[in-house]
Amino acid sequence: MGSRFFALSRWVWIVALLVVGLSGETCNAKDDSTKCTSSCGNIHYISYPFRLKHDPKHCGNVMYTLSCENNITLVDLPPSGKYYVQVINYHNQTIRLVDPGLQNNNCSSMPQNFPRFLRDPYSVYNISGYLISTPVFYIKCSNPVNSSLYVDTAPCLNIDASSLVQQKTYSYVKVGVMEVGDLNEGCSAEWLALALLSYPKGHNTSYESVHSALMYGFDLRVSWPDEIAPICQGQWSSNLKCFPHTIPGFFRFLCEAIYVFFSRGRVYIDNPLWFRAISIRRGWVPLICFGLFLSARLIFGVPCLIAFVIYKWRRRHLSSYSIIEDFLQSDNNFLPIRYSYSEIKKMTGKFKDKLGEGGYGSVFKGKLRSGRFVAIKLLGKPKGNGQDFTSEVATIGRIHHVNVVQLVGYCVEGLNRALVYDFMPNSSLDKYIYTKEENMPLSCKKMYEISLGVARGIEYLHQGCDMQILHFDIKPHNILLDENFNPKISDFGLAKLYSVDNSIVSLTAARGTMGYIAPELFYKNIGGVSYKADVYSFGMLLMEMASRRKNFSSMVERSSQTYFPLWAYDQYNKGNDLEMGDFNEEEKKIIKKMVITALWCIQMKPSDRPSMNKVIEMLGGDVECLKMPIRPFLYPQEMHAGDVQENNLNSIGSNGELTWTLSAR
Repeated sequence: MGSRFFALSRWVWIVALLVVGLSGETCNAKDDSTKCTSSCGNIHYISYPFRLKHDPKHCGNVMYTLSCENNITLVDLPPSGKYYVQVINYHNQTIRLVDPGLQNNNCSSMPQNFPRFLRDPYSVYNISGYLISTPVFYIKCSNPVNSSLYVDTAPCLNIDASSLVQQKTYSYVKVGVMEVGDLNEGCSAEWLALALLSYPKGHNTSYESVHSALMYGFDLRVSWPDEIAPICQGQWSSNLKCFPHTIPGFFRFLCEAIYVFFSRGRVYIDNPLWFRAISIRRGWVPLICFGLFLSARLIFGVPCLIAFVIYKWRRRHLSSYSIIEDFLQSDNNFLPIRYSYSEIKKMTGKFKDKLGEGGYGSVFKGKLRSGRFVAIKLLGKPKGNGQDFTSEVATIGRIHHVNVVQLVGYCVEGLNRALVYDFMPNSSLDKYIYTKEENMPLSCKKMYEISLGVARGIEYLHQGCDMQILHFDIKPHNILLDENFNPKISDFGLAKLYSVDNSIVSLTAARGTMGYIAPELFYKNIGGVSYKADVYSFGMLLMEMASRRKNFSSMVERSSQTYFPLWAYDQYNKGNDLEMGDFNEEEKKIIKKMVITALWCIQMKPSDRPSMNKVIEMLGGDVECLKMPIRPFLYPQEMHAGDVQENNLNSIGSNGELTWTLSAR
């Protein structure tokens, strides 16, 4: 018995000595860690809690490790990247950094890192929760911006003016926090940097001064090791213990907190933004228990309620798209490919290259596996049970014509709907009709060839298919141009299919774009709605192609030219040429042929307009063979009483004259 007691005592002493020895080593290591100093480049006396990567293991704290490369001190802040260390202020507990992408005396250099979320020990906020450094937003705009909030980056970032005009983008920076309304329409924030810079609103400054401030650097607050709790990445932290971000882990975290309330009255709480020690008194225990009860109800009750609401909402909306699924499944001969939404996201690189936006939604550039480029129209909120989607798919799903855009595929997945088209590198026709540039890429002859292509495409829709397709939205924005400037009719969201035998169609409401809508869609007694509505829209388009301006414009020298079709008619009727630019005789004949053909197309009464087949003959023939039509009217009130009864007009607005003036914009 005694020998066993002696042996046990001996082992107890050995263990005690080991514990004391290890404790002593730990204490000495901590003490030694505060005595180490090192240097790198201009940063001298790097000391606790900082350390260099190659310093002895007992030096500093591993969380504050710096590196020395080419005699330059760097700090790595994942996931942002590496920064140059300029100054370490041990008194204020700050560290000043500079982005390595910036170059002195080169204001065209830009930051290469994007400041992202920072975990301890570094923070962009001071102890009081205020920003130490000022954010600097790099902004790109499609149009010039005149705002005291924006600082123009020219000439630093826009050195080549010709490339700027070609790209049609303008670069600015916004100094300070981005508030609601600070980002102008047509502008997007592309990059973010930090700087020690501040100036009041309305104060004029230059980008050179902003760049100088960026070169000076920005400050981050450093939390010393005794200020932060243990690092529990992705977990709850309480009382120097870590708990997983799960429901059981959360309750274990709460139990640990309750234990601390009764034992020490102090708990360390970890959240993704701050590590703070919160002191809690025992007198608060009843309040804490009540809070735990409410928390439990929130944890279990609110998610269940949200899930129920989402379920009901999805059921209601998904049922409204049954017409789309019924349409797609009922047609076994449907040619376009059906893609999943994940495939659409992959094609577009998660929708990073945006081509345009409109009332229908947004268009993004995509790429198929074969390498073929496509334009993907991501449809927004549907109209009328998804008939805009089915209209577009049904009308062009089987169409194969050189002047109609090709539908490659589509996506219907829950609330997500998308249409995949061939990519048109030269965008839409409106960018060439209304441009103010002197070096026009489209000559008068090329514009004439485009008008012929559009006419052939519309004629095919009217007569070339088993069903008569009325587009109802012919306008410059919906005429796309391929790499050879061949026109393609697009956007069939308003289109309707009718039997070829039907000369008159029924519509419950006017459809189209103001300025191109045929008058019979407003005034019912002029005549029935038919394919002549597309003829009228084409006439307004053809007139703009010939004149290179909008048909209705107040920005003209003489009031007689406000509505171009009337002015052009009067000039030709007097035997004069149109004075619109420096054109040769051949070009003047082309313009005259286009204008006279357009004047026939925009006649007030549908019966006075030619068919698209006749329009193609007029455009392809000699201008000398064309006769002038009657003078076009702006509104039916100008017509003779025998042509239309004024008292029975049924227009959309209360004032018919105002309605038609708007439509002629």
